[in-house]
Amino acid sequence: MRRSYIPILETLLQSETRMGEKVQITVTLTNELPPTSPVCIQFYNIIFRRILRMLDMQQIGRNYYNPKDPLNIPQHRLTIWPGYTTTILQYESAIMLCTDVSHKVLRSETVLDFMVNLRQKTGDQRFSEICGKELIGLIVLTKYNNKTYRIDDIAWDHTPMNTFTKANKEVSFKDYYKSQYSLDIRDNNQVLLISNVKKMGPAQGPPPGPAMLIPELCFLTGLTDKMRADYTIMKDLDKHTKLEPQQRESRLNRFVSSLHMNTDAQAELDKWGLSFDRELLKMTGRVLPGERIFQGSRSYEYNPMMAEWAKEMRGMPVISSPPIDKWFMFHTRRNVNEAMSLMQTLGKVSAPLGIRMQKGVMIEYDDQLESLLRALQHNVTPQTQMVVVVLASNRKDKYDSIKKYLCVDCPTPSQCVVARTLSKPQALMTIATKIALQMACKVGGELWSVEIPLKQLMIVGIDCYHDISAGRRSIGALVASLNQSMSRWYSKCVLQHKGQEIMDGLKMALCGALKDYMKFNNCLPSRIIVYRDGVGDGQLHSVVDYEVSQILDCIKSMGEDYVPKLTVVVVKKRISCRLFSLVTGKATNPPPGTVVDSVITRPEWYDFYIVSQHVRFGSVAPTHYNVVYDSSGLKPDHMQRLTYKLCHMYYNWQGIIRVPAPCQYAHKMAFLVGQSIHREPSMKLDDLLFYL
Repeated sequence: MRRSYIPILETLLQSETRMGEKVQITVTLTNELPPTSPVCIQFYNIIFRRILRMLDMQQIGRNYYNPKDPLNIPQHRLTIWPGYTTTILQYESAIMLCTDVSHKVLRSETVLDFMVNLRQKTGDQRFSEICGKELIGLIVLTKYNNKTYRIDDIAWDHTPMNTFTKANKEVSFKDYYKSQYSLDIRDNNQVLLISNVKKMGPAQGPPPGPAMLIPELCFLTGLTDKMRADYTIMKDLDKHTKLEPQQRESRLNRFVSSLHMNTDAQAELDKWGLSFDRELLKMTGRVLPGERIFQGSRSYEYNPMMAEWAKEMRGMPVISSPPIDKWFMFHTRRNVNEAMSLMQTLGKVSAPLGIRMQKGVMIEYDDQLESLLRALQHNVTPQTQMVVVVLASNRKDKYDSIKKYLCVDCPTPSQCVVARTLSKPQALMTIATKIALQMACKVGGELWSVEIPLKQLMIVGIDCYHDISAGRRSIGALVASLNQSMSRWYSKCVLQHKGQEIMDGLKMALCGALKDYMKFNNCLPSRIIVYRDGVGDGQLHSVVDYEVSQILDCIKSMGEDYVPKLTVVVVKKRISCRLFSLVTGKATNPPPGTVVDSVITRPEWYDFYIVSQHVRFGSVAPTHYNVVYDSSGLKPDHMQRLTYKLCHMYYNWQGIIRVPAPCQYAHKMAFLVGQSIHREPSMKLDDLLFYL
């Protein structure tokens, strides 16, 4: 007799509380989910995080790291924890695990060590002000529970001897850490750090309040700006973190092997009927042909494997540059020699590039911020084309003041250069060439172009920056092409208040770009392609539902009968996906122009990956493009080729970059406004690449 399978609809579970009370739980089967459902995918990720903990890995932020296998750099008091980023998702061909090697840089010094050293340097009078500036915003790691916290404030009136209520009893912080973690706090007079907990309280109630942290037990993570500027530190770090393709592949294969070799992990996977392949996924990509660079009346090809043309363009006139007749070079008395050397070298390099540059007027200023601003106010007029400032040091306040004055109060393109950069005679020709090209761009020059076959096309780049100093205001930047060769750009920045949608302001900016295009070409574009940078997967729906409709509204406002073809592409650089090219069985970096648009793409999206740039060290990272709206009728191959062409058009680098030029321009402008200006730049600069 054949037995039919009848699922058990109810499962009874019994447990006991800490107080000894018996609890019975009834689990009722209501539905079966297919393996590809979003809930199942979420569940697979939860299981996999459990597996990572079985491999003795510790969660820091979103990723998992191995504290038992640290890489120490004692000369810089740094420790690196190796780890992995992991995500299980439904891809086109199967459900797959996307993983990459990750590193967490920890400093050997505690926050207390840092505070003690800082007090010795600054003295008591300015200590609290400088300490707040240095520490607030930093991420620290507490090794007793391997959790990371952001320092939001400093409780100057609290010490470890202060008490808090725990289980209806007053407990001092010192006693709490002794009983909970067996840790003895040595300094009873240190102030406490405040970290605002973002998680919701019980039953969606208010957050549980700020976490009070002991500086002695908090280890600083990441690098300071001073460390990043130190060549030796960065070089030593790169040896451990910038892995070549073969090293990266080996590390990933070792990780996959550890999954199969760990009996507990394997038992957990078997329990849920899950298994992983033992090898990395193999697929087929294709390589787009190299582009021909058009410069002035000539054109040339570059080495496609190196993806740059600095040598090829040397001594060749640019497409066009307005003559630079009225300009100033500001310098201190101490840096007069560097300024004069730069002035002479600019004269030598500009003529072969086709840039007509008269000798600028040299103006000396005292090495004080007030003196520099006075010199700018007395000399710069609306007729001034360009200002070059030779700075004695890379102090941020001076740079910010120059940019604020010359972008808002007296709109004039400007170029800052630190005197130390000009002090190496052997590199001066190269540096002066770059400065001359930047000066030409900033006054409205065009350097080079590639062939863009589509006519009446406007390319738009959008990026955002979140300005912490200005009360967390968001800055949206929009850059739009004005001509066929994609060599002239309209740029607009909008500052949004907290909670305001970025696209509200950018809608006005896009209308401004369309009007400027009309002025330039006597017609509106028949095709608009928008590259939207700075969007995570979780925000994709808001881009589709909200931003695209805002763009369509803006187009509609130009006239009822104006209906251009529109494409909106989300650009993502921060992805875990890595691509290797197999050459005679060895993993190498894929050549620039490599496209992958199958197998690892998502079934519900129109997406593709492009490796556009070449890297000298480590592993190259692809850029992920997701076409979220498309009424253009362009074939995917044409969309990919156009995207790759636009990666050639960034005038601050004579080579191919990782994202289309308008995205990088938008990023540069949003960053300048967010970091230095904190106000909208003058409308007089809209048609110039003043932020390069």
